[in-house]
Amino acid sequence: MPAPSGYVAGVGRGATGFTTRSDIGPARDSTDIPMEAALAAPAPKKARDDDDEEAEDLNDANYDEEFGYSGSLFAKDPYDKDDEEADAIYHAVDMRQDEKRKDYRERKYREAVEKYRQERPKIQQQFSDLKRQLAEVTEDEWAAIPEVGDARNKSKRNPRAERFTPVPDSVLSMGMQYGQMNSVLDRNIQSGLTTPYSGFQSTLGGMTSTLGGMASGILTPGWKTGIQTGTSTDLDLRKIGQARNRIMDIRLNQVSDSVAGQTVVDPKGYLTDLQSMIPKYGGDINDIKKARQLFKSIRETNPKHPPAWIASAKLEEVVGKIQAARNLIMEGCDKNPKSEDLWLEAIQLHPPDVAKSIVATAVQHLPNSVRIWMKAADIETDKKAKRKVLRKALENIPHSVRLWKAAVDLEEPEDARQLLTRAVECCSSSTELWLALAKLETYDNARKVLNKARENIPTDRLIWIAAARLEESRGESNMVDKLIDRALLSLKANKVEINRKHWLEDAIDAERASCRLTAQAIIKHVMGVGVEEEDRKHTWMEDAEWFVTEKAYECARSIYAFTLNTFPKKKGIWTCAAFFEKDHGTVEGYEQLLEKATENCPQAEKLWLMYAKSKWIHGNVEAAREILSRAFQHNPNSEGIWMAAVKLESENNEYQRARKLLQKARNLAPSPRIWMKSARLEWCLNELEKAKGLLREGIEKYRDYEKLYMMMGQILTQERNYEEARKVYNEGVRRCPNSIPLWLLIVRFEESQNRSTKARSDLDVARIKNPKNERLWLEAIRIELRAEQRELAESLLARALQECEHSGILWSEAIFLEQRHGRKTKSVDALKRCEHDPHVLLAVAKMLWAERKIKVAREWFQKTIKVNPDFGDAWAYFYKFEMIHGNEEERAEVKKRCIQAEPRHGELWQEISKDVKNWRLQIEEILELLTARLEIPK
Repeated sequence: MPAPSGYVAGVGRGATGFTTRSDIGPARDSTDIPMEAALAAPAPKKARDDDDEEAEDLNDANYDEEFGYSGSLFAKDPYDKDDEEADAIYHAVDMRQDEKRKDYRERKYREAVEKYRQERPKIQQQFSDLKRQLAEVTEDEWAAIPEVGDARNKSKRNPRAERFTPVPDSVLSMGMQYGQMNSVLDRNIQSGLTTPYSGFQSTLGGMTSTLGGMASGILTPGWKTGIQTGTSTDLDLRKIGQARNRIMDIRLNQVSDSVAGQTVVDPKGYLTDLQSMIPKYGGDINDIKKARQLFKSIRETNPKHPPAWIASAKLEEVVGKIQAARNLIMEGCDKNPKSEDLWLEAIQLHPPDVAKSIVATAVQHLPNSVRIWMKAADIETDKKAKRKVLRKALENIPHSVRLWKAAVDLEEPEDARQLLTRAVECCSSSTELWLALAKLETYDNARKVLNKARENIPTDRLIWIAAARLEESRGESNMVDKLIDRALLSLKANKVEINRKHWLEDAIDAERASCRLTAQAIIKHVMGVGVEEEDRKHTWMEDAEWFVTEKAYECARSIYAFTLNTFPKKKGIWTCAAFFEKDHGTVEGYEQLLEKATENCPQAEKLWLMYAKSKWIHGNVEAAREILSRAFQHNPNSEGIWMAAVKLESENNEYQRARKLLQKARNLAPSPRIWMKSARLEWCLNELEKAKGLLREGIEKYRDYEKLYMMMGQILTQERNYEEARKVYNEGVRRCPNSIPLWLLIVRFEESQNRSTKARSDLDVARIKNPKNERLWLEAIRIELRAEQRELAESLLARALQECEHSGILWSEAIFLEQRHGRKTKSVDALKRCEHDPHVLLAVAKMLWAERKIKVAREWFQKTIKVNPDFGDAWAYFYKFEMIHGNEEERAEVKKRCIQAEPRHGELWQEISKDVKNWRLQIEEILELLTARLEIPK
């Protein structure tokens, strides 16, 4: 018997043995059955119980669409309607559940794919930054790339430079003397070895004689004398060119004549003939042949099918067989004389003089075809002939609006009016013709024309709107509103659906036609049509914004007026209307609107402040004081109104009044901001002791207000009391650990005291307490740059971008931390992650400016201030750019837009605007001061 698997002889009595690879056979998995056991052991039989089923047969022939394979549990049961309905319900439930999880599943899939691509990027992505640099490769650098060859071949790796051997004087002299008379005879001809005759031998003999003449010329005594005397040969390059042309002429003349004397080649026109043989179609000629056969089969099978003839003609036209195309299309016209498309294609393929005869034939077969008559008019070049053709067309087709319009366009106003009178009789259902006639008539006649038009077309709104515009142009303003109201009633009576959008578009057209009252009347009567009561405010505000984008400002103003009449107590609507009036209206209209707004919404302090500021800006300080006093009556504890009143008095040199107001505010409406403003006023007036006293009181009351500590530290630093300033700063960061400006102040303070190590440690503490903060990372990078530790700064920047991946200010710093050749790649990466960040956009604009791409840089500056008009640094750089590269008008435009935007933020902007020395500077002055400090980017 064979030994069992793994048997070792003598194991039972303690013997040890070994096995070889021949004993155990090839390597196999632990779950595999040995071959011997598989052959010896019989196949196991599955116990058959009543509940067990047979083994599942997975053959394709045993598959059923409803039940799967035959082993299914219910495969033998009948499938009825109830089962089908149940399957449909389960399927619907599955689809509903799948729809609920769809967004989550797709998001997870996208995240997984993105993570996978980050971990295992494609080769294309790995080399994307290098491929971008290929755009900077010049043509000379491309040409300098070596040819592909075997690197082992020394001649390919080290190619030898080309060598140029100068032409000897003998060759040049030979070319100069060619064609001149020689006194020496050709030996070959005289000896009779070659006899010149037509064809190849004649050509060969001529070339031989020419060479003989050249040789004899070389041996002339003059040549020898020239050599002996050593005189230089004067070279005339023009004669060398003439000699070359003579040789070419001789060869062409010899080839042009055959033995019989007939011309074979035209030496003057052979290049032109070759040019005319270039095919116009660049495709495969076999495809053209197949298409010809296919179209021919279609034409023969059904010659009454016009598209087949048109397609065949188009094919011939494309391949340059214009005459064949014309023949085919005319054959098609003969067999299908009633096809309008065939005649039009035939007219297009033929020249104008032939096309006229084709048009005449087409009109005979199709006298009622408007397109053919219009084509006939287009062929004519004379205006009188066009009129004649159109008049003839109107005799055959008097009800064609297109023909009437074309005929009217060719007439003078008086003749056009008469023609339109006839046109509206023939085409009484054309609104365009009625309106065109009304425009040409006088006021009284126009009213009659529009009345007739309403009788003939009672369902068209444009006739009613034209009537309203007519009354407005006449000065009958009271009739405009009545006509629009009657129009809506009449159209509803005629069962016409009032399309709100179409009416609003008509209002825009009316405003553009200087019919303001008509536009307002349309908006007044159509605003509520088809709008639910709960959606009115939202819908109407969207309509107003849409009108502003369409530059229909009167319509938008009407929308706001209508909305405010409906919702007079909504301060949000009043605010939007006020901003609209400020941007697109007059000062008087803006202030009148704010007067009404403050009457209807007296608790809206923003409206009061806007009203007072408008009066103050335009020089009416007393009116501004009166408005703020009224605002105090309605809002006695409003911090914003108190601050506005203080600013008004301090800006107008009323410092005592400002102090009294602040003292009253501290008693009546105390807040940390009021204490801060009180101390700042004293600080600006150089009353440092009073300012410190107010700040100490404020800190006692409001220990967690960061700005009090910041101001106290700055005042102490100004007094050179550095130890006290350090204590205040440390107390501030202990009380306000999340205040980033306070951390930055203490870091810069320590750095100014030559304690860079302490500044770095403070920054580390700040980053621990405020993780993922871009400002703290930026300050750490700049500390190293100021210390001339560029490598350490680059390392910190890399860590910062990992932690704050979407920080625009860090990416902008990274762009200019790169070398010039790497800034483009870095800017592309920055725009991918921060596409609409103003810091990144400004950095790109500065980079383009440094590369002297003036036009593109201006576009990026425009994009930056459009994204964030409150970014003061962008305005300053843009103004600096225009000061250098722009004209006076462009500079004035930038300054005007900056004053309108009133920027308040920006790192460089706030350094100037927050300085107590500049506390009274206006926007324009801050812009000028910051622009003078900026340096041109490099």
